[in-house]
Amino acid sequence: MRISDLLYETWSALLANKGRTLLTILGIVIGISAVIAMTSLIDGVKNSLVSQLGLDQSRVVYIYYWNGSQTSAEDLSTIENNVEGYEFITGMQNGYGKASTGIKEEDTSIMGVSKGFFSALGMKLVDGRMLSDKELNSDAMVVVVDSSLSRSLFGEDESPVGKQIEIGNDEYSIVGVVEASSMFASRGTVYMPWQTCSTRVTGSTSFDQIVGYALEGEDMEDLVQRTEGFIRQQFNIPEGEDGEGEGYVYVQSIASIQEELNTTLLSFQLLMTAVAGISLLVGGIGIMNMMLTNVTERIREIGLRKALGARRSDITAQFLMESVAICLVGGIIGFLLGVGAAWALAAASSGALGGMVSVNGESAAVTPYVSASTVLMAIGICAGIGVLFGFWPAYRAAKLDPVESLRYQ
Repeated sequence: MRISDLLYETWSALLANKGRTLLTILGIVIGISAVIAMTSLIDGVKNSLVSQLGLDQSRVVYIYYWNGSQTSAEDLSTIENNVEGYEFITGMQNGYGKASTGIKEEDTSIMGVSKGFFSALGMKLVDGRMLSDKELNSDAMVVVVDSSLSRSLFGEDESPVGKQIEIGNDEYSIVGVVEASSMFASRGTVYMPWQTCSTRVTGSTSFDQIVGYALEGEDMEDLVQRTEGFIRQQFNIPEGEDGEGEGYVYVQSIASIQEELNTTLLSFQLLMTAVAGISLLVGGIGIMNMMLTNVTERIREIGLRKALGARRSDITAQFLMESVAICLVGGIIGFLLGVGAAWALAAASSGALGGMVSVNGESAAVTPYVSASTVLMAIGICAGIGVLFGFWPAYRAAKLDPVESLRYQ
């Protein structure tokens, strides 16, 4: 049988029972739309987390340790010079205070950062410039603010670059604005040279966090292990004593954090897909029921086709094509409805979903993402269900005896 004849017969058979066909398609539509909606929503949440939390900085290594003494700038240099694989290592101090323009005042996080910090964390410049290397290596009275604090103090449309803000009893010049990030604080943030922060804000010469930036192509898992081993040896922190009074070491790369995130979201995605798959199973059973009914109603037609020379393979192909066609039509409709439902759910649940990727207390938008793999998955599921649940009716039709079929009333 020619493909064109097969398609024509399939189309005619489905149109002959429009109501039954539409009800059967509905089960596939519900299942596919649920799978697509859940998959695209979870992918959208993952992409938002990657973007907002800076997880795309796969060469970043976070280093935390304590051995009873402060972490100095010399310690950073020691690690950088003795652990091969780092392009540079930078540090950060945490502080809090109030930033004021003389008219408005806001609580703010204050971060003293050293050379390379903005590059390592992939911070995006919105206005002005970053702190220069010269400023970062001195106690310069200049700062970079994030976009959240800029809006709070100066308004949405006014640039703060070149203006002054007061922190404590000191006045600082704003040289740039960076995008707000939820990585460090739930409020607006000011970034200043770490020596300035140490002298005028925290009164400490210790770094609260160390960030390493690996060389391109470096094995991140090996680098993490070598870094932890060196720190334990250099600062006399025994193995297995973390959190027990003898100090601690914690080293983790962004790559491993992203792997954990992917594993968690994949597990959740598989769970949601399994739940949605129940609808697909019900839809598949509906297809099998419809096709068995079609075989029973068309026994005389099958006998006549066989009497005129149709082979078993022709009969099998005809009924399988009808089953697959129902699934593909339902899949296309379900795919479109699933994408629409994902956008609707993202909008309706913006508070809950956005809270997962909030920036400085404000919910960030979650945009559903439909990948090529999702499209291929939908096509594969539809074709698979059509073949799986359509095979038995097709096989049964192909085995019918032509003589008995022609006598069937």
